[in-house]
Amino acid sequence: MSLLIQKQGLSDTFQDLGRYGYQYLGVNPGGAMDTIAMRIANALVGNDPGEAVLEMYFPAAVILFEETVLVSLAGADFSAAIGEKEIPVCHPVLVHAGSVLHFRGRQKGARVYLAIQGGFQLSSWLNSCSTHLKTKTGGFQGRALQKNDRIIGKQKSPFRNHPTGNACEILHWQANVQAFYRKEALRFVAGEEYWLLQKASRHKLEDHPFHISRESDRMGFRIKGESLLLENPLEMISSAITRGTIQLLPDNQLIVLMADHQTTGGYPRIGHIISADFPTLAQMDSGSDFSLQQVTLSEAEAVFYQQELNLQQLQNACNFRLQEYLAT
Repeated sequence: MSLLIQKQGLSDTFQDLGRYGYQYLGVNPGGAMDTIAMRIANALVGNDPGEAVLEMYFPAAVILFEETVLVSLAGADFSAAIGEKEIPVCHPVLVHAGSVLHFRGRQKGARVYLAIQGGFQLSSWLNSCSTHLKTKTGGFQGRALQKNDRIIGKQKSPFRNHPTGNACEILHWQANVQAFYRKEALRFVAGEEYWLLQKASRHKLEDHPFHISRESDRMGFRIKGESLLLENPLEMISSAITRGTIQLLPDNQLIVLMADHQTTGGYPRIGHIISADFPTLAQMDSGSDFSLQQVTLSEAEAVFYQQELNLQQLQNACNFRLQEYLAT
């Protein structure tokens, strides 16, 4: 199975769950910004949850499928289409050889994920196929995709001899993702330096909205809002940080660390976005507004457990549907 990039997108890279276990060496985990969308896309085509997928921003790539293959899109809605036929997110789609996938406009969300049945042949570094742009390793040649790149699949498509009447066939089941994305305030747990904030600033965290600035990327989202102040000036030595850490910058504004965050930081860690709300934050773009709500660690763990249970149920249901379809 192979696909050809006919027109490159803004910054399309292959990502998986990340390369964990090497932060003590200064290697950041990376991985998909929205791991829930990544796992949903994989579930829809019968892949393992951690299989690498193509993470795309708008404007996204134009892709020619050179062989018939089962694909899925999850995450943002960029008005995907094959020819004139609209391709919905969170549905498995059988794309026939010679068909071209393109995206007509961003409707909702910031990042869309493309999975193919069996996964892509990619280079691995430190047990991950996630593209690491700074070291130019992992993914496809360690870089974002460019025009005329040809990506090979891991396995031959079981649909190679499938009749090719239409450009594609949208299969009849879909993933309900409402439970994985939050419309209310993003939840956080207090960080190590939370109690060093002035009392008024602690209230501002939950009483005032925040705005994602244009100075945001896969490394971190710069947040604009009410100025937050410490009780006393603080000089810190660099300490461990992770995805979701909320740091207070010298200008009294915030940054939320994202997938490509550094491994240590010297700014006060006033909180951490809970893992279950990472997908919601990852689908926000510059210009988006949100508010924060503090929860306890036990509440965060309970929400995470329920999210994982929902994902496993979705994976099981997709596997059953796919086996039923292949048997017909």
